[in-house]
Amino acid sequence: MKFSFAAIFAAAAACLVSAAPSHPVEQRATPLAKVYSSCTKNNTVALTFDDGPWVYMYDISKALVAAGAKGTFFVNGNNYDCIYEDNGKRVKYLYDKGHQIEQLDLTTLSWDKIHDEMWRVEQALQRITGAYPAFMRPPYGNYNDLVRQASYIRGQSLALWDFDSGDSIGSTYQESEAAYKALVNKHPKNILALNHETEETTAHKLVPYVINLLQSKGYKMVTLAECLGLEPYQSVQAPATPDPSTWHC
Repeated sequence: MKFSFAAIFAAAAACLVSAAPSHPVEQRATPLAKVYSSCTKNNTVALTFDDGPWVYMYDISKALVAAGAKGTFFVNGNNYDCIYEDNGKRVKYLYDKGHQIEQLDLTTLSWDKIHDEMWRVEQALQRITGAYPAFMRPPYGNYNDLVRQASYIRGQSLALWDFDSGDSIGSTYQESEAAYKALVNKHPKNILALNHETEETTAHKLVPYVINLLQSKGYKMVTLAECLGLEPYQSVQAPATPDPSTWHC
């Protein structure tokens, strides 16, 4: 069974043990969760990274931290590896470095399945970091009212973007660099950028270039929550102690 979400840690298709929430959420007339597709704070840039956690996130994090910057990582439950195994260490590493972590969702799921998927990713992130996500990112930016209603009930907002580096759809890192340069030369008040931490050239070529470019133009690289003036998590507590009997996909 798959669960699909990215959660900000700033954390898509994931596979945890088949388990349903102990109290299924009843579908009813529900308000729609907010959808954010751009930052609101002037002179800020939120660099977001999808589809991890993966090995390149360490280098991305190090480059950001060295520049006094932060990123937002939307992580999967079981994309390249189970979130409770080596990926759990990567998620905790990102969280401890001050980056934001969040989760993903899909429009093809039923009401109960949406909640089941979200619950399992939320549970994983809360166990590993102690933080309960306040944002989710729908894969490919696709969502419907059912997803927005479910997100509203779970206290989460949807996070999209206003700039796509193109790194996951065939753009070379040189093309992504050119796209960033063209955007920054227009001097936008803020930027909410989509990147993918699973691309080696994004981690080792694009990110260092973008950091230098944005700093040269006076932008501040912050988390998604900071660029919106909101809290990154609904709650934060001490992380749980790993339990092999329940911490598995």
